Amino acid sequence: MTWLIWRQHRTEVCVLGLLVGMFGVALLVLGTQAHDLFPGGPARCAGEAGVNEACAASFRRLDDEYGFVENLLAAFYLVPVVIGAFLGAPLLARELEDGTWQLAWTQAVPRMRWLAAKLVALAGVTVALTGMFTAVLTWFRQPFDAWEGRFQYDAFDLEGLVPVAYALFAFGVATAAGAILRRSLPAFGVAFGAFLAARMSVALLARPAYATPLTTMEPVPVGGSKAGVADWMIEHGYADATGRRLSATEYYELEDAANRAGANLNQFLHERGIQQFGVYHPAGRFWTFQLIETALFVAIAAILIGVVVWRVRRRMI
Repeated sequence: MTWLIWRQHRTEVCVLGLLVGMFGVALLVLGTQAHDLFPGGPARCAGEAGVNEACAASFRRLDDEYGFVENLLAAFYLVPVVIGAFLGAPLLARELEDGTWQLAWTQAVPRMRWLAAKLVALAGVTVALTGMFTAVLTWFRQPFDAWEGRFQYDAFDLEGLVPVAYALFAFGVATAAGAILRRSLPAFGVAFGAFLAARMSVALLARPAYATPLTTMEPVPVGGSKAGVADWMIEHGYADATGRRLSATEYYELEDAANRAGANLNQFLHERGIQQFGVYHPAGRFWTFQLIETALFVAIAAILIGVVVWRVRRRMI
């Protein structure tokens, strides 16, 4: 079975392995140069950009020299999806397209054992390639994470455990779509579209509700928000002395009044008891949120694989 699976899927595995390898080498070269901007390591400068001039200078150089790379990498959250869908779409669809199921399912190897071997092998390759991709990308992003935190959308979706969960989700959708549509290319498209819909829904609606956000309220501009640079700020604004949040119109009216009076805006707001508030998730919740989102996507992938097993067991043809 191992030899047969390799023969059937070696093209996909080799192409994906080559692309991940090339991507990894490029990021290792660029990442080494980016890390060299921080003599003591980027972790030492975490949260110090505003008080340590050496760290501030390193972060400025990082943004000037490698900011464009970070912007390009924001789109790479789709790479795990491509890996999972590219391996999952032909798993059953190719057999059905080419008619080889008639031979494969009548040999000495039982149909369910044949399916289990292919699912385990290709899911394993999916996890391995995505894991390598994620490890290199996470290492490359360490200087940016020290500056911006890991809750940014272009960091959270690229690091930790969720890329592997995204890949398994795409693998499950593509395999199930291939079993139903019996065509590899449409199955790939379905997996891609399903992930985009699921990811947007989760990121915008579910992820902020994984835990109750914290709220900080303090006068303007005394001190500063308790939410640090690495925290995920969901909402921020201004409130009056009683804690009632001001609308945008009310804030602009105060700003116009300060301008007419020729006063410093912060001092003007402070004298009138105006407070600034922030609603946020602290940086320490990163791994909790990662585990929740990973469990969500892996659970859906498992359900989809269950659908595939059910269809094959009951004879698809």
